[in-house]
Amino acid sequence: MSTPERPVLSPCVSICALDEDDICTGCQRTVEEITRWSRMSNDERRTVLGLCHERAKSSGLLWMIGNKSDN
Repeated sequence: MSTPERPVLSPCVSICALDEDDICTGCQRTVEEITRWSRMSNDERRTVLGLCHERAKSSGLLWMIGNKSDN
């Protein structure tokens, strides 16, 4: 008998403020993603986390670590 998969944790960092595009400036989720989170499957949550990561990168909130350029 296998153990059930643990729920994927929320990316909430308790900095809850929406920008002009209705994206949370703390976790980078949309309003819809925030309100649906508790009803999402783990696969849906992982997809949202990927979207949050991409939003953070494109907005300049996240820099790539270990990306070395040749000098």
